[in-house]
Amino acid sequence: MASDTPVNSQITDAVTQSNLTVLGNAPAQSMATAYQVLAQSVGVSMQNAVANQQNMNTIDSAIVSQGISLLFNLDAAADASSVKDSLKESSDTEILSTLQAIISELKTAKAQSSE
Repeated sequence: MASDTPVNSQITDAVTQSNLTVLGNAPAQSMATAYQVLAQSVGVSMQNAVANQQNMNTIDSAIVSQGISLLFNLDAAADASSVKDSLKESSDTEILSTLQAIISELKTAKAQSSE
């Protein structure tokens, strides 16, 4: 017990014990906070990975649709040179090549982020 003071010794002992409890629990409390922050950041990174996969699937579907559209719009009786010329002048080909470039950039970024 504390020595006699103008304040009751039981009160000073209670305050001292409360202060010691707070100081004793501080490391555990800070570690719990650190673990919660770590868990949240891992969860957010997983959500971002899933969102990126979904976006890649959407772009892949668009590329396949454009490719199939190009195949169905080709004249079956056209010879190889006219097909080549029509593909060079087609705006669909530009869209297709742009989408392919986007996919390759996204795959490169994904590969770099996983390293």
